[in-house]
Parts: sequence; structure tokens; C-alpha cells
Amino acid sequence: MAEPETFVIVGAGLAGARGAQALRENGFSGRLLLIGEETVLPYERPPLSKGYLLGQEDFDRAYAHDQDWYRSNEVELRLGVRVDQLDRQARQVELSDGSAVNYDRLLLTTGATPRRLPIPGADHPGVLHLRDVEDCERLKRVLDEASRLIVIGAGWIGLEVAAAARIRGVSAVVAEQEQLPLLDVLGPEVAEVFAGLHREHGVEFHFGARAEEILTSGDRAVGVRLSDGTRLNGDAVLVAAGVRPNTQLAEQAQLEVQDGVVVDAGLRSSDPNVFAAGDVAAAQHPLLRQRIRVEHWANALHQPAVAAAGMLGRTAEYRELPYFFTDQYDLGMEYRGHIGPAGYDRVVFRGDVDNREFISFWLRDGVVLAGMNVNIWDAGDEIERLLASGAPVDPDRLADPSTPLSESIAR
Repeated sequence: MAEPETFVIVGAGLAGARGAQALRENGFSGRLLLIGEETVLPYERPPLSKGYLLGQEDFDRAYAHDQDWYRSNEVELRLGVRVDQLDRQARQVELSDGSAVNYDRLLLTTGATPRRLPIPGADHPGVLHLRDVEDCERLKRVLDEASRLIVIGAGWIGLEVAAAARIRGVSAVVAEQEQLPLLDVLGPEVAEVFAGLHREHGVEFHFGARAEEILTSGDRAVGVRLSDGTRLNGDAVLVAAGVRPNTQLAEQAQLEVQDGVVVDAGLRSSDPNVFAAGDVAAAQHPLLRQRIRVEHWANALHQPAVAAAGMLGRTAEYRELPYFFTDQYDLGMEYRGHIGPAGYDRVVFRGDVDNREFISFWLRDGVVLAGMNVNIWDAGDEIERLLASGAPVDPDRLADPSTPLSESIAR
């Protein structure tokens, strides 16, 4: 009788947990290991900058599964251990505890790491980042004690933390080298909405200047010096300058890497026995006809099922459109689609922008590339169908709330 197969998942976050779940649900009965550096059970990360950071949610709600699920589904959890070596010829991984595990199929869900700034003071232990639950616990303690928080970077994490600080009564100063928050993601038309939202809640912005030094005193970061000479003083400094995919293991194993582990639409890497999913995967998207890497919760949630199918020898493609969401003060939004490197040539607003109840659409050559619904919660499916159609639209009908979105397609 043949030995049962062994499947190994490297990275015990949400994507890793969902990969294990999909393998068991789809009939894999062999040995299944889930290996991760953190010592806690796999969990979802959005609460770290949203409800859990605000003290509105218990962390138990963030776990992908409880301990009993892993036990009853015979998933071997190896937590608090790092995979140091991937030997593709031997089909073996070497762990930081000195052990080694042979595999038949491997799934990389190694995620991403916050970028460190190449400036003086950035490596000081008092500088804050936000990626894991320990970072969040530390930030919560800081917000309990601080009166003024400086945030470097006005992306999603930077803005969500600034909002959490203001809600908790802490002054927030945001330094961003671009001229508006989220400019690269949303463009100036919609970025202005978020700038106005935060200004109304007392956030102080400093745009158009780079952080050149983080100022420290004792065990704390207490300020930032900007390229225009401005000195920002505070009680704590958070760097929210984006993330980089954790491709070190893939690079060591000489897998193809280009801003992530390069995988096809089935999430298979350049090695047919190795797959990747979540933040680390640079995947060919069959609908968008380009390779993209998306650093958002939805990919970690849904991609692993496709990878699991491929690991089991079945055919599947990841065709979900990029999706993410945010909650800041009284603004909640969902974003679907992908603008891509070619950019957009027009933004169409539908609804009441001033009162922040609207949908915005990014168009190129009359085709909708992406849509964002702000404080409107019954339009998601229609937006997704419009994006998937790839059909040209009539901008006037698209902007008219009395016209169903399905009838905005040009005739």
C-alpha cells in the first residue's frame, strides 16, 4: 500500500488556515501540516486596524478556526517555528527547530512584512508598525497613554490608525510624501473625499514632504523630521509605508519571483509541486489579463481554495475581482476592481459625495475598471456584474441614481 501523501502549508495566517480547510473539505486524507512563525492560532488581520484596535471587538472573533477544529480535522499545527530552507529537489522543508519535513505538495502563504524606512531612527525599538497581533497590542497600549501620534504614510493602514487614534481622543498627525492620501490607489478625485473626512475629525496632514529622520528619546520615538525642514513632535511614531511580500524562501529555492511568487491562474508556481496564495502570490488573472498581487483580506480568504484544488490535481482558476473594504469614523466603503498600470481617464460619481453616500467609478475608454460604494450597501453585486461584463457604459446613465446600474451599459 502506498504511503499517504504529505501536504505542507508554510505560513499560518488566514490564507494558510483556509488552505488547510479547503484541502480537508475537498477530500484530502493524507498528512497535513500548517507551519507558522507566530505563536497564536491563525487569524484574520483586518480587526487589527479596525474593531479590535478600537476595543469594539474581542480577538476571539478574528481566529480562522478554534483549536478543536485543527484537532478534529487532523491538521498538524507547528506554531512559533520558521521554515529556513526549501529543498525542491528533495521536496523537503527545514525548520528553525532543527527538524525537517518531506512534502508531496507545498503551499506558500507567507504573507507580507511592513516596509522599514531607510532613514535614521527607523530601526529604533520605539518605532511602531502594524502587522500582527503583538503590534496591535503594543499600539493599543500606546493609544491608552499618548496624547499625540505621528503616522508616516497615508495609505489604508495609516488612515485607519489615524481614525482609531482620533476616536480614542488622541491627536493624529499624518505625514505623506504625495499631495493627498491614497493618491496612488484612488486618484485625486476620490482621495479628496478621504482628506476631507480626516480633516473634519481633526487629523493634521503634512503632504508633499518625505520623512527624513525619526527622532527618539530613550525607549520612545518622539518626532519626525521632514524633507521640507518641518519637525513634527509627538508621543509615538507609527510607520505605515506599505508592505513587501515575504518571498525570501521562494527566492532561496529559486522559484520565479517578481514582486511576489509568480503563479498562474491556478496559483501554481514555476515548480508544479509548489503553490502560493494570499499577499505573497503574484497571480495571472484571467479576467484582467495581467499578473497582479493584491494585499487584501479577500485574496487570503478565497485564493486558497483554488490552490487546494490544484494541489489535488484538479483544474481551477482564481477569477475573483480584487476587493477590499475600510471603516473610518462613520464612513464605510467597499472597493472592487483593478485600475491597472494604464490608469483611468475619467471618474464618475453617483449619489451624494458631500454627505458621503455615493458610488464612484473609474473608467478608461468608456469601460468601468473599478467601483467603490461608500455608505451604500445594496450595490455590491451590481457593481461586480458591471465590472465583469467589460462593456462600455453611458457615463450620464451611470451617474444617475434613478437609472439601474444594469441599464447604464451603452446601447
